[in-house]
This record gives sequence, C-alpha cells and structure tokens, in this order.
Amino acid sequence: MTDDDVPSTIDLRSPVDAAEWARTAMAKRPWRADMFAHIAEQLAGRTRVLELGSGPGFLAAHLLGRLALDYVALDFSAAMHELARARLGAAAARVTFVERDFLDPSWPNGLGPFDAVVTMQAVHELRHKSRAAALHAQVRGLVPGGVYLVCDHVLGELTNESLYMTEAEQLAALRAGGFADVKLVARVHGLGLVAATA
Repeated sequence: MTDDDVPSTIDLRSPVDAAEWARTAMAKRPWRADMFAHIAEQLAGRTRVLELGSGPGFLAAHLLGRLALDYVALDFSAAMHELARARLGAAAARVTFVERDFLDPSWPNGLGPFDAVVTMQAVHELRHKSRAAALHAQVRGLVPGGVYLVCDHVLGELTNESLYMTEAEQLAALRAGGFADVKLVARVHGLGLVAATA
C-alpha cells in the first residue's frame, strides 16, 4: 500500500467478510445478472477463459451454465474460492482455482494464453485507479488475439475519484495497457462493460 491507496473497509480474505459480501452483493445490485448476460454474449465462441477477481463464483456459475468453457478463476482470497466451489457444485470440476493477488507483479506467470479474460467489479480492488493501465498491460500478454472484458463501476453512482473511473478514463487505461480497439459494449445502472482487443 502507498499513501495514495484507498483502504478497503472489508477484508475479503476473511471468511466472515467474504461470506457477508457474497450474501449481499446480488441484493444490493440485482442488475449484475443483466451484466452477466452481456458478458456471456461477448464470450460466444471462446473456450479458454480467465476470470480475474472471481470472488464467490456468481459470474462463473452464470457462464458455466451456458457455455462450454475451460475456466480459470483467479482470486487472492481462499475464502472466496471456497464460496465459489460451494456455489458451483459439480461445475467446480470444470474450473481451475488459482489463488494469486493481481497487485503482485508475478501473478500472470504460467497462466496463459487465453481466448478471453474477464473481470467483474475487480479493477477497483487495485485500490487506486492509477494502477489500472499496468494491470491491463499484463492481461494483454495473456490474451493474444483474444478479448479482454472489463466490467466495473463507472464514476457517478460511486464517487471516490481515486478508485473509480469515468468511461473515458476506463477506455484510456485500456489503450495505455496496449489494447488498440476498446469500446463500451454495455451499461447497466452504474456498471460499464468494455471489450478490448489488441
């Protein structure tokens, strides 16, 4: 953490905090399910997918229920992986669970390549938006010829300007990370979904 970092109010590595987040997430933002559907549409024809910040498995459950995917779920929280395994049930056998922190520069080692990388409400967990371009550059190396789908809060509904970006800032961070073609493909309430290709 640096002086510019925005501290989190919860510890997602804690089983108690992880379970509470998972219990309330869909109730607070039920439109997340609409965004899951948009992500599934973007993944049509893809087979090997990495989810960054996979959490308790909400997005994985939606995608694995609809698409034939070789799925890698990466999260820094063992507690979140346990919640995801429970949520996915038998489908968990189709998932490789990787416990890594994408604040650690070595997190991509040995993972790629993928047809698609997707992240849902996780980029702001970098704890400062200034780190987003570096994360995107790392992802670019994992998804040659594929697509990177980034869904996060757009500055507005949530107002911390150090964590959350405007749509223009999100697109600029992806371009700075080496993605040439970036476009907003869906907007649902305060969530925006950007598709990026190199």
